[in-house]
Amino acid sequence: MDNDATRARLIGTWKLVSVVNEDVATGEKSDFFGPNPDGYINYGPDGRMIVINARSDRKRPKGASPTPEEAIDLFKSVLAYAGTYTINGDVVTHHVDCSWNESWTGTHQTRIARFEGDRVHLSTKPTPDPISGRMSVRTMTWEKMR
Repeated sequence: MDNDATRARLIGTWKLVSVVNEDVATGEKSDFFGPNPDGYINYGPDGRMIVINARSDRKRPKGASPTPEEAIDLFKSVLAYAGTYTINGDVVTHHVDCSWNESWTGTHQTRIARFEGDRVHLSTKPTPDPISGRMSVRTMTWEKMR
């Protein structure tokens, strides 16, 4: 698929369906954000993107503010960033300029896009996962919102 066709298909808002994590060393697959993750990604025609992913089993803090332990759990159960995006064939690169985790700000997050009907599968190359740091390939499946 050429850049313009990929861009035309990506523009809009997508709802997260699943995130499958495949450990590079063991081949073991798991639901990275639980069996029913929450999340949205938006690709704008202006070349900007924004994404938020959250585990389906996040626990609300017991009080008005999270305790330090609750805050750690909340941090580890979400991923969010924004920036610009570029396309080269089936490779979509997110140029992160704002992130939930400062170690991602200023980075380039590369995704390989595969379209299937109203869904797009965005897969990482083998990289350390943002929670455990283990080398893995994560495949996020998104469904186009209408």
